[in-house]
Amino acid sequence: MNDNPDRMEQEREQMTELGTSAVKTNYGVIYTLSIIGQIEGHQTLPENVKTTKYEHILPLLAGIEENEEIGGLLLLLNTVGGDIEAGLAIAELISGMKKPTVSLVLGGGHSIGVPLAVAAKKCMIAQSASMTIHPVRMTGMVIGAPQTYQYFNKVQDQILDFVTAHSKITKAQLLHYMMATGEIATDVGTVLYGQEAVDCGLIERVGSLGDALDCLHRLIERNQRKKPK
Repeated sequence: MNDNPDRMEQEREQMTELGTSAVKTNYGVIYTLSIIGQIEGHQTLPENVKTTKYEHILPLLAGIEENEEIGGLLLLLNTVGGDIEAGLAIAELISGMKKPTVSLVLGGGHSIGVPLAVAAKKCMIAQSASMTIHPVRMTGMVIGAPQTYQYFNKVQDQILDFVTAHSKITKAQLLHYMMATGEIATDVGTVLYGQEAVDCGLIERVGSLGDALDCLHRLIERNQRKKPK
């Protein structure tokens, strides 16, 4: 964002480690953040797994919101999902930002990637991208008690409420996709591709990188006009 060597080196490190970039434009600085691979939560995943670490993303989002140089956030998603609490925490921060935000699903926005995609003020999906909607599930040891089932239901309701609050899909339709059989060979759920995600109201429109940036530019201009002079 400036010619300071230390600042430039820091930005290069962030681009390498976090998949981020900050580019100065006529609309102010556009910050690009990638959500890729698996959302890592409280447990560290193996080194050979591509991950997005929530402990890195949370303070980064707070810093973007507070930085007056940054005009807007572009969120690029290609994720298989991951830790529910970590994914929802990131989604809540994005949805609560006052700065313009636009998300673009590329490749996949699966599982907990669905709330992340709809958390932005405007959300798009590439024609070839897909989104998997399925019930809450857990790997590893699970205590076979009614309380466990109740906990799963509560977490699932949180996801349903968040997604429906930030999109045009109905809770009944989303639950139908979540519990569908015959769509996924080894699981319950539904895979939506490009235009299908738009037709059901989950995502606003099919778009490309250029479309997402154009949309973000318009949001930034609108936001700047609202600021008191």
